[in-house]
Amino acid sequence: MKRRGSGIIVGISIIVLAIGVYLVTTYNSLASAENTVDAKWSQVENVMQRRADLIPNLVNSVKGSMNHEEKIVKEITEARKAYNNAQTPAEKNAANEQITQELGTMVNVIQEDYPTLASNENVKTLMVQLEGTENRISVERKNYIEQVNAYNQSLVRFPKNMAAKMLGFEKKTNFKADDDAKEVPAVSFE
Repeated sequence: MKRRGSGIIVGISIIVLAIGVYLVTTYNSLASAENTVDAKWSQVENVMQRRADLIPNLVNSVKGSMNHEEKIVKEITEARKAYNNAQTPAEKNAANEQITQELGTMVNVIQEDYPTLASNENVKTLMVQLEGTENRISVERKNYIEQVNAYNQSLVRFPKNMAAKMLGFEKKTNFKADDDAKEVPAVSFE
């Protein structure tokens, strides 16, 4: 009788230990995945910051030749300030979209109204840098989207979903493009 009682206690202890080990390993894997998602977003911010830092150089390079285009220069400066003051990923993304829009306007003005300025080596170099930065932002957003997807998938799969809920892990919000990005931009060479 004693032997049967001790066998039950050992069996329950093994089950409790197995559940404990599972919860610890699940917590560790989810915490690591969550940190990876945060790191991917930090990299998105890093490349957006790189662009925000390049803008003053571009603005200063073209400012003298664009005296009557002061409004564009002011709007780019305002958008850059908004980006630097943004706190959340959503605020950073909204400010980034504003920078993208203003830079597009500036590039069009340079190409249409200042063809000699557009051929200036300094401006060419800065425009190439901006284009490269836009590509980097796109790549990093893609990496972030993939990592958020992998993390969120791990939160919804059984039995990890039960452990994740119990341990307080929540889905991460994925990148969402601005509604204006769905519209095809008009390109004119007139």
